[in-house]
Amino acid sequence: MSSALDLVAPPGEELEAEVGAIAGRQAYRPPARSRLQLVARYAAMPLFVGALFGLTYLWVQSQQIGEIEQRVLNGPAIRRAAVQHLTISLLSTLLVLATAIPAGIALTRPWARRITPFALAIANIGQGVPAIGTFVVVYLVFLRDGRTASVVGMAIYCFLPVLRGTMVGLEQVDRDLIRAGRGMGMSKGMILRRIELPMSVPILLTGVRTALVLNVSTAVLAGFIAGGGFGAILIQGFGLRRQPTIITGSVLAGGFALLADWVGRIAEDLLRPKGL
Repeated sequence: MSSALDLVAPPGEELEAEVGAIAGRQAYRPPARSRLQLVARYAAMPLFVGALFGLTYLWVQSQQIGEIEQRVLNGPAIRRAAVQHLTISLLSTLLVLATAIPAGIALTRPWARRITPFALAIANIGQGVPAIGTFVVVYLVFLRDGRTASVVGMAIYCFLPVLRGTMVGLEQVDRDLIRAGRGMGMSKGMILRRIELPMSVPILLTGVRTALVLNVSTAVLAGFIAGGGFGAILIQGFGLRRQPTIITGSVLAGGFALLADWVGRIAEDLLRPKGL
């Protein structure tokens, strides 16, 4: 015979499942991946890029390389270009994160609602203008150092995806959760840190991944303003009219962009809160 307690609350595992669902721990369980799927997700891209680099190296070695071209296609020169390419890409990405995320948080606060459309319009200009135009304007008008101008120009060009990702992520947080936090006595800062930002991480990371890939891709244009990187190899290849140099620069730039997307995918998986 059932007691009054049995009629009010489900027994044993059912009660635990219901409480867990309410707490959000079991609101969503990502499907388990097989070992083959994990290998394909995390190892396929670096293996593909490594094979692409290896085939390009073997092909270049089979070509007749002149003395002038050897100054570009040698180990130290390519390593130096790779370091320059990665340096300006990472610095630009850090600059974007340091500026776009705080700006996105500020623009979602009630006091900034009136200026949000104007701020978005300005951010749209940065990506609406062709990237090479942004680089040249920053170099000629503001900065005369090619490397610094490249970092700033790339940050301007990639600012919008992170800003949008931050704003959309914060705005999609359930208002009931925010009201519940206020009812528990949380301050606005606590609600932002403990509720809004963790819930917005998946969409925010998508914007960061997009900005990272854009940075690595557009870093090729740094070569046009003496910023270094693989763009310098491409420019010298076109100047010499030598196909091996042009193909080497193109393959290196494209491979690094693919690896940047791969790194962004891994970061999304590692930093995404459990259950989201």
